[in-house]
Amino acid sequence: MGVLVRICQKLSRKFAQTIPACTYRKLSTFHGSIDRYNGVTIKVKDNISPSMSVEDFQNLLKESLTKWRLEERTAIWLEMPIEYSRYVEAAAAEGFEFHHAEHSQCLLKLWLRDGIDASPRFATHQLGVCGVVINEETREVLVMQEKKSQFNKFWKFPGGLADLGENIGDAAVRETFEETGIKSEFASVIAFRQQHDHPMAYGRSDLYIVCRLRPLTFDVVPCDREVLRCQWMPIDELREHAQITSITHRLTSLILKGLEDGFSSIDFTAEQMKSVYKGQHFTIFHRNLEQS
Repeated sequence: MGVLVRICQKLSRKFAQTIPACTYRKLSTFHGSIDRYNGVTIKVKDNISPSMSVEDFQNLLKESLTKWRLEERTAIWLEMPIEYSRYVEAAAAEGFEFHHAEHSQCLLKLWLRDGIDASPRFATHQLGVCGVVINEETREVLVMQEKKSQFNKFWKFPGGLADLGENIGDAAVRETFEETGIKSEFASVIAFRQQHDHPMAYGRSDLYIVCRLRPLTFDVVPCDREVLRCQWMPIDELREHAQITSITHRLTSLILKGLEDGFSSIDFTAEQMKSVYKGQHFTIFHRNLEQS
């Protein structure tokens, strides 16, 4: 038996000598991608099975953190699917905290540097849009009253929240159609509002982008679920209406200026440009340079 043990030990040492040190490191730490700020993002499901014990997970994380600190990484990000949630407590014990959670995944973060945590926060704002649809021939605008709002007595322009990854103009066109049945096309941005401590933004601030839209149809078909009343209203009548908010009143001033002096006097037009990130583009909104 002693001879057999010595043979096994000899073979084990010989086998270990044939494995590069980097392979040991790969087997004993999490694999991740390095970002431009020297942080590491770990997709937990790509590294381990959800059947791994919590103790083994924590040991693996401890070894990984030792390595990342030696490499002077700035921050560690753990993408944790909900089926791996039993490991969250172990990650918290190593100093990780929630960055955000959405749908079936959460993101945990650990800042490794001394001093102020400079990692980006999760979304600081929600993005709302409204569609100001103007019939220039009749000087009428499309307005509505909401059915289930505490402010349903006020006439307003149709709108709502933009979806993730949705362009501003597309969101305004979509929301306008869903609420009023009017088809339109995006023309420009004419204003935006920023509001903090918004009661319906779950602790986020609120950005509200006002888009000028050109009508393609004129027959109103309001959404029964959301809309109390919807109609085309002369802009002068809306401006003097008692049941409008301060922002709607201010927007009527912009619309009247556009009708009288041309909309180039108030428009911020959209221009698509190439991003510094390969294969990507962005949209910039600015005044027409020829009119500036």
